[in-house]
Amino acid sequence: MDQPLHPFTELFAQLGLPSDAQGIGQFLAAHTPLAPGIALADAPFWTAAQATFLREELLEDADWAEVVDQLNAALRGG
Repeated sequence: MDQPLHPFTELFAQLGLPSDAQGIGQFLAAHTPLAPGIALADAPFWTAAQATFLREELLEDADWAEVVDQLNAALRGG
């Protein structure tokens, strides 16, 4: 399996969130599990800019899409 173009830590930095292991762990602990009926970008804890970034990266199947998918899975407890 190919490695994503961007690691998880870079996604968190791109979103303006703490990107060290402790910060990522705390974010996931605070927001997991994300309800099944809520799209990742529609989660209430994102700013408008963060939600737009996540939505656009997935819609465009951009460089960040794979790691955004990994974040989605992590927030759903997967």
